[in-house]
Amino acid sequence: MSTTPTDLYKEKIKHHLGVIYADVDLAISLDTFCTDLIRTMRLTDENVLAAPQPHQNLWSEKDIILITYGDSIEKQGEVPLKTLNRFLDEHCKDSINSVHILPFFPYSSDDGFAVIDYSSINESLGNWHDIETISQDYRLMSDLVINHCSSRSAWFDNFVKGEGIGSDFFFTASPDADTSDVVRPRTSSLLRETETAKGLQHVWCTFSHDQVDFDFRNPAVLQAFVSIIRQYLDHGVRIFRFDAVAFLWKIIGTPCINLEQTHEMVRLLRSLIECAQPDAIIITETNIPNRENLTYFGNANEAHSIYNFSLPPLLVNTLITGNCKYLKSWLMSMPPAQNGTTYFNFIASHDGIGLRPAEGLLDEVELNTLLNTMQSFGGLVSWRATDKGEQKPYEINIALFDALQGTVKGPDKWGLERFVCAHEIMFGLEGIPGIYIHSLLATGNDYEKVKNTGQNRGINRHRWQQEALETALTDQYSQHNKVLKRITDLLKTRIRQRAFHPNATQFTLQLGESLFGFWRQSLDRRQSIFCVSNITDEEQEVFLSDINLIVTYDWQDLISGDSISMTQPSIKLSPYQTVWIANM
Repeated sequence: MSTTPTDLYKEKIKHHLGVIYADVDLAISLDTFCTDLIRTMRLTDENVLAAPQPHQNLWSEKDIILITYGDSIEKQGEVPLKTLNRFLDEHCKDSINSVHILPFFPYSSDDGFAVIDYSSINESLGNWHDIETISQDYRLMSDLVINHCSSRSAWFDNFVKGEGIGSDFFFTASPDADTSDVVRPRTSSLLRETETAKGLQHVWCTFSHDQVDFDFRNPAVLQAFVSIIRQYLDHGVRIFRFDAVAFLWKIIGTPCINLEQTHEMVRLLRSLIECAQPDAIIITETNIPNRENLTYFGNANEAHSIYNFSLPPLLVNTLITGNCKYLKSWLMSMPPAQNGTTYFNFIASHDGIGLRPAEGLLDEVELNTLLNTMQSFGGLVSWRATDKGEQKPYEINIALFDALQGTVKGPDKWGLERFVCAHEIMFGLEGIPGIYIHSLLATGNDYEKVKNTGQNRGINRHRWQQEALETALTDQYSQHNKVLKRITDLLKTRIRQRAFHPNATQFTLQLGESLFGFWRQSLDRRQSIFCVSNITDEEQEVFLSDINLIVTYDWQDLISGDSISMTQPSIKLSPYQTVWIANM
């Protein structure tokens, strides 16, 4: 009897399962478990043979991801997903090719991250047809909220009743269990008392008591999520954001974060997804210290991409202090992403500026300076509990436009230039850029939403009314008009440069602490771009001898369009000016 590609593939899946469930007494055989997963994903010999080869890049310099809620823009009488689609077509079509719509499912809290039903669309946003319509013109990124769901879900209702699907889906622990080493990003109590048909149980809640954690030791939980993944693929999702995945597997007596079973689970899901849809991408959302975050690349067999969580705090620190020492040291320490993997760069998100990724990168003095400056600009601070019961700052909640309104000396006239400079730096770096819609629109702090929701993160989750937004965007003197035009123009320039391929070579330039620079070279070595930014509020001089421009080439600043004469010894950069010097 001959061995088929599916037979060989099945052994690979069984290996993943064997590692994950090595210490679990399964009620089904690995062979049956494996067959069920392959059947759920509808995989055949043809799928297996079409799977991408290892170390294959599924992206290019043309990939830009807009991050948005489904209802970040609202129009009376129209479902928000239709409004969003029109905004994309009218303002982003020539500069952005992908969109991350934050959780668009029915939910009970955390602006979507407490999912009630994974299989349907929040009726207030639209329906699956609206999602599919967007996916036809833009590469669609969706959250897979895999660590927890809503306490108001049917699954949790069944857990309380002790019968039906979900009755055994949730992780419980004794209140006497040793959880002193557990790492979490919140200060609320870890265990939630819940009266069930089986008596009082204590449900594990990494984030909040409305977000109840799954127990992946039960194979039915994994089977349910593989079915969800298959459904999302069928509706056009091509990029999966694995939300809070680092906390997925729990073992009492451990930190319950980044466990080997969690890494193997990511490998398993990648093996399933890439056979079902060869161009699909997994991005892990792991808001943890930089060294731990890097491990989710695996050996190009886990996440295709990881969030570059250290970039936001380091870049904001650089621009408010006028000193790039910490940002430069971090960039020099970052390993080039091997082919088949890439970084996901962002500097603003629906959450806040995470501080755990700055651990070991910013010292206490710099961290306190950052916190104090952001609070003086109207920012808020969210806290987490340490294993010793202490409270430490977890993230800064502030709109990026307001975060960059000044320096440690206070607000100044350079806010717009500083804000654009931050994006010029981010767009040039190795990796795929992601831009939050409220950065694209220069939205400021929304204190009303903080008041209405009681959540610090509401400060950067404004909902625009379309009429008000269009009025702001047509006013040529408004910050919203100026930022949208400058950012989209930058992106149009960026997507034409081969040296900005996410895996193009990158080297950090040594230009002192007032100039931040790096060199990119295209994979075919034909194009070089020297990216240099003045990160201070004073004019700075860049000596061409310091960036080693080859005299036989013609050079031009791609941003201004100006030619760079090799007869001049230097160029002068005004406060927060960036140049992208490319050979022509």
